Amino acid sequence: MKTPPFLRSGDKIALVAPARKILRDEISKAVSMIEQRGFEPVFDERLFAENHQYAGDDALRAQIFQERLDDAEIKAILFVRGGYGGLRIVDKLCFDTFIKQPKWLVGYSDSTVFHGKLQQIGFESLHATMPINFDTNTKQAINSLFDALEGKPIEYCIEKHELNKTGTAEAPIVGGNLSVLYSMLGSEIFPDTRNKILFIEDLDEYLYHIDRMVLALKRAGIFKNLSALVVGGMTTMRDNAIPFGKTAEQIIAEHVSEYDFPVCFGFPAGHFDNNKAFVLGAETHLEVTKSGVLFKESRYFERSDNEIEKS
Repeated sequence: MKTPPFLRSGDKIALVAPARKILRDEISKAVSMIEQRGFEPVFDERLFAENHQYAGDDALRAQIFQERLDDAEIKAILFVRGGYGGLRIVDKLCFDTFIKQPKWLVGYSDSTVFHGKLQQIGFESLHATMPINFDTNTKQAINSLFDALEGKPIEYCIEKHELNKTGTAEAPIVGGNLSVLYSMLGSEIFPDTRNKILFIEDLDEYLYHIDRMVLALKRAGIFKNLSALVVGGMTTMRDNAIPFGKTAEQIIAEHVSEYDFPVCFGFPAGHFDNNKAFVLGAETHLEVTKSGVLFKESRYFERSDNEIEKS
């Protein structure tokens, strides 16, 4: 996977709403924080367009996104929020200019659609928190976003989990939100998981939905040639009046129990305040032991004007 240029002080970061609508007050803190970090936020009144639940109709959302993709002065595109809508416009976008002048696309949840598109065309992107969450995010989550954009290496030590499966993997990491991945299944933008680390997370789903989606991925052969599975937040899961009988994590563990790859539960990314950033598409070292988990980027950056050497 190719790595977009890392950001330097003064670079422009565009704010884009490809899914649910956003209010100005909901991003005011994020705008200030972007400026405080030395970057220039770029957006206009169209960001606050409304069309029922969407930030404008499909044509408008795609038009704004395309403008930011094609603008050579924009060095990163930060999706302001998730919701639903990316799948409706991804096929309306042209990435020809992006391929020649790549930039970081940043977000999670519904943004999984665009991460999948970039993995299809061979570029890394950043799974990280979004402006709608800045008010409640931990300092560590927000710092991890900007640190990653500036090229600082990512490394996390994670507590052990009773459902973890030990082992070591060295492979690119792909994936994102489970529900969105499920909606992409069978399409060209579903990530190629062969010899990859697959990351999944989700929010506000019935437990039987989790079972159905994980089983669908399994039946489609997604787990057959994985190098590892990383499970982030399974947040605010719901149940029926008659209990399903397992947690989301137990459901996932059951369905992948027959495979030999390592499995990490409790990874600090997903729909919660401490949503830490990591680079999708990047070669990643995952080490799952009985005492805990080490997750870090495998690559070493050569120092240049906008890159930082890993030590």
